[in-house]
Amino acid sequence: MSSTATPSGKDQSTFVDPGVVPAEKVTEPWTVDKVLAKIKPEAPVQGSASPIPFFHVLERLKTSKREGWRRFGIERGESISDHMYRMSLMTFLCPPSLAPKLDLNKCMKMCLIHDMAESIVGDITPVDGVAKPEKSRREAETMDYISRNLLGKVHGGVAGEEIRAIWQEYEDSKTLDSLFVHDIDKMELLLQMVEYEKRANKLDLGEFAYVATKIVLPEIQEWAKDILKERDEFWGSSSRVHGEDGVSGGVKEVTAQGQDAYYAKETSQKEA
Repeated sequence: MSSTATPSGKDQSTFVDPGVVPAEKVTEPWTVDKVLAKIKPEAPVQGSASPIPFFHVLERLKTSKREGWRRFGIERGESISDHMYRMSLMTFLCPPSLAPKLDLNKCMKMCLIHDMAESIVGDITPVDGVAKPEKSRREAETMDYISRNLLGKVHGGVAGEEIRAIWQEYEDSKTLDSLFVHDIDKMELLLQMVEYEKRANKLDLGEFAYVATKIVLPEIQEWAKDILKERDEFWGSSSRVHGEDGVSGGVKEVTAQGQDAYYAKETSQKEA
């Protein structure tokens, strides 16, 4: 049997596509160290005074896909960094009635930081069966690793401390800045949902419309109404799932339960 060569002349049977970076699977209990031990070709150097190891970790956000779409056969969908990049640009269009109340410079940083832990943890979705406290534990451990082990000795650790603090503010969801970024996170998902549905000629991704019910700021609620109206106009009279209506809108009960648990604010967070 003859082998097939790649354009560069390499034997396709032995060629490993460097653009494909599968998520590392580890045994429970999950730890950062277990993931680092499986990273190929090697884990980033820790304790360096150079930011280069951190830059290498950021590449994993470019190669890691947003997992929710894969359940619907979208294998080459957006990456985690794609999602965060559009979010950051969306902050430029913050409505004038809201903008003076926010630190938009920090909000932009928060958009670019909020999913950074997924570079090691991976993208955990509402249907993956990982409890919210466990998801939070994994992500907090990862952000400690990034801010201390990778950035602790870089320029006095100042950038690492800022990244860790901004991520924690987002997680705590107590400030207006963090609530705005949470809303932008959901709004970006709604945009991508409708864009995929249109491009795939009515692939029904309606269960994701659930997040519209979790948007809290009136100005961003208006954006959500606009994109859902655009969706309704596209589908017309065709049958589709209305995730914003939960189970009554066609969402499977087990999916709705996972969504409720995923987006619920933990009592312990509120009391912290």
